[in-house]
Amino acid sequence: MKIDMHCHTKEGSLDGKIPVRQYIELLKKNGIHGMLVSDHNSYNGYRYWKYHRKEMDEDFVVLKGIEYDTIDAGHILVILPTGVKVPLLELRGMPVNLLIDIVHRHGGILGPAHPCGERFLSLTNNRKFRKQKTVLERFDFMETFNSCEPEESNEGAQLLADAYGKPGLGGSDSHRPSCVGTAYTEFFAEIRSETDLINYIQSGAPTVPGGCYYHGTTREKIGKMNELLVFSFWFYNKGSGLLRRHRRTEALRADDENILNRYEENRNGV
Repeated sequence: MKIDMHCHTKEGSLDGKIPVRQYIELLKKNGIHGMLVSDHNSYNGYRYWKYHRKEMDEDFVVLKGIEYDTIDAGHILVILPTGVKVPLLELRGMPVNLLIDIVHRHGGILGPAHPCGERFLSLTNNRKFRKQKTVLERFDFMETFNSCEPEESNEGAQLLADAYGKPGLGGSDSHRPSCVGTAYTEFFAEIRSETDLINYIQSGAPTVPGGCYYHGTTREKIGKMNELLVFSFWFYNKGSGLLRRHRRTEALRADDENILNRYEENRNGV
């Protein structure tokens, strides 16, 4: 079955233009059987589907994920087991190693979105990768085909996945209706839940990313002005992360104080 593993909804992402209902209709028309809702630091898109699912096609697979904004490694796609809730993941700004600890502690999996993409937004163009490339060993997968990325970005991601023996996933990263259906991951088993997906990836079963390139991205439309947009995002992410620091600390203390203590010790050089 084919699942789009990177979807932004109107209900969950500030820059999303596609309601969940329309997403499902468009993906079905393109022969895709499911979607991973991966809004920015929010589960609101998935919540909307959950509360209104009886009004939509219940045979279409909708999975709960998130695209988390780390403070040091860009965007990371996170998938938790079915029914597992971690409110901390809706508070942007954790460093990537702490995020990995939290997700793995809860039985989830994660991997970098567009790892060779734009500055600040992507792992290899962030300070964590430059300082500590071994972080790649800790991921469970990598996004190796993103239809909104240039060809060289996806080629670089595939090389990284091959070098570190990680499965590659494909997703459209859709924010507009015209992009929906341009990318997917093919799984050779029935995936009906997040736990099914996690078990499949952890088993080492094959994943085949596929699709075509989307040529209506903001980057292509505004050209060099995109650099200003990227820097603006960096400032926004930094500021938002700092504003949420106290809430993150409290949420982390409630979730697992041992992980918090280890992180504080490492940060302070103990």
